[in-house]
Amino acid sequence: MDIRNIAIIAHVDHGKTTLTDAIMRQTGATEEGVSMDSNKLEQERGITIYAKNASVQYKGTKINIVDTPGHADFGSEVERVLRSIDSVLLVVDAQEGPMPQTRFVLKKSLELGLKPIVVINKIDKPAANPKHCEDLVLELFLELGANDEQCEFPVVYAIGRAGIAKLKLEDESADLTPLLDTILAKVPVANTAGAADKPLRMQPFNLAYDNFLGRMAICRIYDGVVTDTASVFVKKPEGAARAGKLIKMFTFDGLRRVETKEASAGDIVLVAGVPDIEIGETISTSADIEALPMIAVDEPTITLNFLVNSSPLGGRDGKYVTTRQIRERLERELEVNVGLRVDFGSTDVFKVSGRGELHVAILLENMRREGYEMQVSQPQVIVRVDNGVKVEPFEEVIVDTPTEYQGAIIERLGQRGFVLQNLIQHETVRLIFEGPTRGLLGYRNQFVIDTKGEGILSSRVIGFKHFTGTITKRQTGSMISMVSGKAAGYALWNLQERGILYIGHGEEIYEGMVIGNTSKGDEMEVNPTKGKNLTNVRSSSSDDAINLVPPFTLTIERGLEIMADDEYLEITPNFVRLRKQQLTSTDRSKSRRN
Repeated sequence: MDIRNIAIIAHVDHGKTTLTDAIMRQTGATEEGVSMDSNKLEQERGITIYAKNASVQYKGTKINIVDTPGHADFGSEVERVLRSIDSVLLVVDAQEGPMPQTRFVLKKSLELGLKPIVVINKIDKPAANPKHCEDLVLELFLELGANDEQCEFPVVYAIGRAGIAKLKLEDESADLTPLLDTILAKVPVANTAGAADKPLRMQPFNLAYDNFLGRMAICRIYDGVVTDTASVFVKKPEGAARAGKLIKMFTFDGLRRVETKEASAGDIVLVAGVPDIEIGETISTSADIEALPMIAVDEPTITLNFLVNSSPLGGRDGKYVTTRQIRERLERELEVNVGLRVDFGSTDVFKVSGRGELHVAILLENMRREGYEMQVSQPQVIVRVDNGVKVEPFEEVIVDTPTEYQGAIIERLGQRGFVLQNLIQHETVRLIFEGPTRGLLGYRNQFVIDTKGEGILSSRVIGFKHFTGTITKRQTGSMISMVSGKAAGYALWNLQERGILYIGHGEEIYEGMVIGNTSKGDEMEVNPTKGKNLTNVRSSSSDDAINLVPPFTLTIERGLEIMADDEYLEITPNFVRLRKQQLTSTDRSKSRRN
């Protein structure tokens, strides 16, 4: 059976997973209602977080499909996948056109010599303009240095949600047959003649973990045949080799893993038995075989500290609360999360580095759902020195917004070190900025307020550039509780005029906990437990109705964005709280003096 290997790549929310689900339904690989986004967090947020493998059979051909994340924080997942496949379906929203992650994934694809198939998706949207979108995609190909052959890309128009694809807009179509036929016609055959007769060479491009089998590797077989109990050599690109033995092997059938005894060149398999396998190493049955080129993974851009929760309310919710348990969980995460770095140098503080706030927030959310309790420090951008010059990560930011909000956005981002590069006027206005990642931390919430929820903000890391100096980001101060107890509605009613509250009536609080922010930018110590003094003398104000504004509920992402550098975000299975590192006013004064 012929094998074709493809990846589906796109910007976040342009319809990759919906299209993949439709392909699998049409080919009978899955049933109605089954989705590639099987992870709970993916289903809640409507985004793909982890690259996933599936396969379908169509006209006697096996098509291996890798669904990739669209968010920039998970870009390292996409890079690895692109090395293991032979073509990509580049999905672009017919209304939004190419976005930052579209540029990122397409650039990587073109550099590897891949010839993409462009899918203009969501052509049924009211403001969709497929032909204009196609022109913008061609401009992007030319801008990224595509060769003549790559610029002659086939175009398929699709409505992924309805499972419909067309080669021409005026065509009638009832399913995705035009897209599947294009894949067979344009994607090279992976199991080329003679490849199975060569010595084995396969390369891991993703990792998985099993409680019984340990670390597992998802590999593309480039040459030869592999059996499930083969004795192998694992080689690094520089030539060092070590021996190992496989104990189990799986291929993919739809979304299911199917145990197999043998697989040959061109296929994608999941193997177990080499506990220290790393992405990009070469697995072979010969110690003398030439290693495949290494797969590079982008470096992290932000760092923060993980600590045991030391707050007065610590240890009440969590099942796993000790340093040892947090350490073991982070070690397990490193088995599969290659974009993450953890420094275990200290016994009680773990320095965790990731690709962005969302990357770290997803890890924290998974940990709290598993019963872990911890506190984390404010995320800081990783600043390094290259050739004696201080550099920091820079991002390209694309904003689509109604025209009336563009002034506020330009002003806010200008204060944060961003420079406007381009302004494109359509039905809405598109603003393109460049600036330091540091300036973007904590801005997304403000962006939603400034655009009244009507704006779309996307970003991608474009590399390290000269350090830009001091940036003033925070316009608000912290409202700090000076007592412990339960919050009283009367006290909160008076305090809500001074800023935005993070807590509601009856919530348990402690001294040093941040219960809200102050609009004037100064820190303020308050007593949220104060009740109304009751007397037997009636007055005109005694029967005032207490109208509490709903609190600004803290989530992990919101907390990471709004916290100050002298605060911790306390994360438990049931609560997210903000607190000062030094809980008492006296300790905070001493800390500032030091």
